[in-house]
Amino acid sequence: MAKGGQTPEQPGSPEVRAAWALKEAGDVAGARRQAERLLASNPAPQDRAQAEELLRRTSTPRALYGFALLGAAVFVVLLLLALKRYA
Repeated sequence: MAKGGQTPEQPGSPEVRAAWALKEAGDVAGARRQAERLLASNPAPQDRAQAEELLRRTSTPRALYGFALLGAAVFVVLLLLALKRYA
């Protein structure tokens, strides 16, 4: 337990804390690489849970791919309409 005025030690190994620090600093790709590397090395259960949580929080939402596909389809339709009109 931390005494008054002290901050408690964050749980997890230094590798997990370094991966989270990378994420907080804005290097999401580096944080994901480090978390995947940690998971490949068969970590302790607490480290595994934290690494999986980091990967879950930094993954791209599936709905974003649907919106991108919809935007591309609208763009193609508009391009075809423009080509049909001016060709």
